[in-house]
Amino acid sequence: MEMASQFRLERDPLGELEVPHEALYGVQTQRALHNFQISDLRIHPAFYIAYAEIKKAAALANLEVGKLTPRLGDAIIQAADEIIKGQWQFNFHLDVFQAGAGTSYNMNVNEVIANRALELLGHQRGDYSQLHPNDHVNKAQSTNDTMPTAMRITSARLLRKVLAATDQLIKEFEVKAREFAAIIKSGRTHLHDATAMTLGQEFGAYAENLRRALARLSSVEEALLEVPLGGTAIGSGVNTHPDFARLAVAHLSEITELALREAGNHFQAQQNLGDFLALSSALRGLAVELSKIANDLRLLSSGPHTGLDEIALPAVQPGSSIMPGKVNPVMAEMLNMVCFHVIGHDTAMMLCAEAGQLELNVMMPYAAYALFESMEVLANAVCAFAEKCVRGIEAHVERCRQYAERSVGQAATLNEELGFMGAAEIARRATESGKSVDELLAEDRAKKS
Repeated sequence: MEMASQFRLERDPLGELEVPHEALYGVQTQRALHNFQISDLRIHPAFYIAYAEIKKAAALANLEVGKLTPRLGDAIIQAADEIIKGQWQFNFHLDVFQAGAGTSYNMNVNEVIANRALELLGHQRGDYSQLHPNDHVNKAQSTNDTMPTAMRITSARLLRKVLAATDQLIKEFEVKAREFAAIIKSGRTHLHDATAMTLGQEFGAYAENLRRALARLSSVEEALLEVPLGGTAIGSGVNTHPDFARLAVAHLSEITELALREAGNHFQAQQNLGDFLALSSALRGLAVELSKIANDLRLLSSGPHTGLDEIALPAVQPGSSIMPGKVNPVMAEMLNMVCFHVIGHDTAMMLCAEAGQLELNVMMPYAAYALFESMEVLANAVCAFAEKCVRGIEAHVERCRQYAERSVGQAATLNEELGFMGAAEIARRATESGKSVDELLAEDRAKKS
């Protein structure tokens, strides 16, 4: 009897199944938890908030068109509001590797809202004769239109986090560009001497590269705000009131405080992941720029006695368990690894987008996970890199000056005076003698005089 009291019996089209009594989720979520014990990976919590917002918007629309009674509709809305505020999170822990399309995610939210609404109405959990996850919470909806809608809302919010973090990093590089504006150094091409430049110009280029990547990333946001809610199974809107989609999207826009609009073509919006692929590709572009910058800073700070040592990165932790005094460029190394992670997710995202068939792309659960995690870790990494690395970079002015003076690339400034071949001869002599171009030029002029 004690063991039996820990569970309640629920029924779905496949039959009966025991569900933990303390769980707000129901039988279909329980099946998913049993079937998909694959990994420790879980989708971003913001996704469930977006899904609850969709359920609230749908209930409001169904109330307006008379498809829900106020008693049931109000209970659904109250239960959804509790999830939106962060309650009942322990009921949402499905593996990201699961059935295609996201039906398990949708039913997880439907069941939690239904059982909580039943409690609010004074009924027992699982008493679906009073209020049903499918018939009431999921009314006028399908996984196939709610899942991409939740993905779009979550993506738009996480994208803004990435944009804000990148904008702050740009500002940090701009500060350093001004700070280092007068510091002369040698440029390098092919990792060999090139003509002189300033350290400020180098850092200013980093800021501009990121600014361009930021602009490309910002440009994808508008498309994400077009949502297919109301298309139900394949985009035709079967089982919906003619006004449902318009009303639901309007409510959802108000609830989320995002400028959402109804998809112009529901069939297209539900079969295609192109907008998500565009976002992932732009994230990959940003990751490539960030990783290149991280590599440059590691090179410029290499040493201190056996490398370039033109700049010093902040020391944030000891660099070795055996070599005392060693300090490594750990924040740049961290950023490299995060960028590799994001680039890998983009490859997976591309494969997910390609794998859709006909009226539905069933790879949405993993695509959502990969996309959300890329944005979360990239935003966090960029913030940490800006604060704990770029902000504290110091220039080794004398080291930069010495390299600039001894750079063979300085011979290029003699092209007008000596011609290309004459300047090339000076460069050859500088390389062989170890003298600077200016020293050799001075010697040649002294001989002539």
